[in-house]
Amino acid sequence: MFANYLIGLREGLEAALVVSILIAYLVKTGRREALLPVWTGVGIAVAISLAFGATLQFGSRQLTFEAQELLGGSLSIIAVGLVTWMVFWMRRTARHLKAELHGKLDEALAIGTGALVLTAFLAVGREGLETALFIWAAVDATGNGTDPLIGAVLGLLTAVALGWLFYTGAVRINLATFFTWTGGALIVVAAGVLAYGFHDLQEAEFLPGLSTKAFDISEQIPPDSWYGTLLKGTVNFQPDPTVLQVVMWTLYLVPVLVLYFRPSPGKQPPAPAPAPASASAAGQEATAAG
Repeated sequence: MFANYLIGLREGLEAALVVSILIAYLVKTGRREALLPVWTGVGIAVAISLAFGATLQFGSRQLTFEAQELLGGSLSIIAVGLVTWMVFWMRRTARHLKAELHGKLDEALAIGTGALVLTAFLAVGREGLETALFIWAAVDATGNGTDPLIGAVLGLLTAVALGWLFYTGAVRINLATFFTWTGGALIVVAAGVLAYGFHDLQEAEFLPGLSTKAFDISEQIPPDSWYGTLLKGTVNFQPDPTVLQVVMWTLYLVPVLVLYFRPSPGKQPPAPAPAPASASAAGQEATAAG
């Protein structure tokens, strides 16, 4: 549940921040007539995201077991790719997100109502579709449709509340720091989803090696124990993964975390300040000058 709460919180907060920035800008510049097109775009984005999630959930039930596993594995890998791109993008743009949105909104206002609807739709729709896909992949990985959805809904509700507080000015946090550390946590979650995606492809007989286990610690960490359930729900831990799962988990997690947390190339450590001249040296210079 916590992993999906984190997904809902992070993705929902991105969308909530975007909406609050757009609305605050329109209100402060006296363009309240443009609020309706913005809310229309937001509503369309939410509706399409919900329809997309429902299609994934109920449409896959009509498939054979092998087809379900093939679909689940493929979409899990796609979801990991999208989330990875998203966390890197937000880490890079969080500092100047407000200015970027203001520029896009000014362009949309100059074009007309349709452009406003499209701007709001694109700003929110990307997060909505990513959230629907990633949560569906998490549901497929855990085999439990209730807890992931509850966690995601709680995360989204928290994001909406925080978005409102940001809009009213009641909350001030360092967004760059927030998105950096939640992005790192999401990379760990995504690694588990990726590993289970490859497990699905093995169950679909699309990839070999389903019976080749890397290790089996089911006795030490029973899947039905409270700590086994906790690990499964947070990082998609599996006590008996295949060799392919462990390899793909490692090949994804290690380099992605290293790249994610490395210092930005443009940031150089500040140069040390020059040492102040000593009193005796200053006195000598004054004597020489005299």
